[in-house]
Amino acid sequence: MKADARAAPERTPQPLTALSDEEQMFQAAAREFAEKEIGPHVAAMDREGVFRRDLIEKFFEHGFMGIEIPEAYGGSGGSFFLAVLAVEAFSRVDASAGVVIDVQNTLVSNAILRWGSELQKKTFLPRLARDTVGAYALSEAGSGSDAFALETRAREESDYYVLNGRKLWITNAKEAGLFIVFATVNRELGYKAVTAFLLGRDTPGFTVGKKEDKLGIRASSTCELVLDDCRVPKANVLGEVGKGYKVAIETLNEGRIGIAAQMTGLAEGAFARALGYAQERKQFGKPIVDFQAIQFQLARLATHIEAARLMTYNAARLKDAGKPFLKEAAMAKYFCSEVAERVASECVEVFGGYGFTKDYPAEKYLRDAKIGKIYEGTSFMQLHTIAKTLLGQP
Repeated sequence: MKADARAAPERTPQPLTALSDEEQMFQAAAREFAEKEIGPHVAAMDREGVFRRDLIEKFFEHGFMGIEIPEAYGGSGGSFFLAVLAVEAFSRVDASAGVVIDVQNTLVSNAILRWGSELQKKTFLPRLARDTVGAYALSEAGSGSDAFALETRAREESDYYVLNGRKLWITNAKEAGLFIVFATVNRELGYKAVTAFLLGRDTPGFTVGKKEDKLGIRASSTCELVLDDCRVPKANVLGEVGKGYKVAIETLNEGRIGIAAQMTGLAEGAFARALGYAQERKQFGKPIVDFQAIQFQLARLATHIEAARLMTYNAARLKDAGKPFLKEAAMAKYFCSEVAERVASECVEVFGGYGFTKDYPAEKYLRDAKIGKIYEGTSFMQLHTIAKTLLGQP
């Protein structure tokens, strides 16, 4: 049967990267904020391995920590796509800043919005929008890619669950006041016993341990958590008992789009610095950007970045539209991590010897890029997900 083109409503097709007026204004505001407020402190925070508390307070003040939280709970009532734009904009300047708001918006707030009871939403979402940093505690020493091989136990006791165990590699842990902690109520049942709990920093028996001394995103805190007979009310179970694996999987699928945005922003930032340097640096009597070798190198990198941005935006649009996005999120996270590392590495080369020193920004972008292939599901796990989806396997 022939399709009748006249039956389709008349409208001008929009480019994939077209932004609405609201999105354009938000993106411009996020970029300006990142350049003016974060930019001057990037080198010092990286050197000291500490994220400034006053900056986090400004994140809250300007609404960057509660982008998707509905206005009824004190948030901005924005879309997932707006959160992605903010992560991208911040990461152009500092990937550590990008991951602070990424975990807050795409993991912690998203999990409570999707799985929280009305009481939990009323209790925790206003805090997350106003002044409380959130953290997502899934990983352990023996459960990385095998995310549900958890040793942290939750023992039922009257109206509480008593949690014991250790968590590793927890982003935002040093600053966080609220944690989503995953534990098993019965180790023998495997993933079917994994349960998510909402746990406050002041819970007796709960301790934030050593902060890791990392290669990159050094200002972003990554810490161990120690749980020693932590009594968590049953009312703080997020979702259902034994359904924590669904909370984790669905939230991480969304979080991977956030990491894709972080890596895309990082690549954009590194590229902008390299392009600017190539236009200023002179050799043999002219700017090095006049040499075809440099032009081709920059053109190739710009193409990779554009592809990364398209994949990230598409995955985010699919999520907001309520359409399946599992494969697209995995592809975006995998590809953007590859692009970020490649772009950052070649930008060091554009800077030459200067790029190898800490006096110039290129080497930091390269150090920061490496984590993209590791956290929120390694590149191998993304390839596994993509292959399973292509083969129609669960």
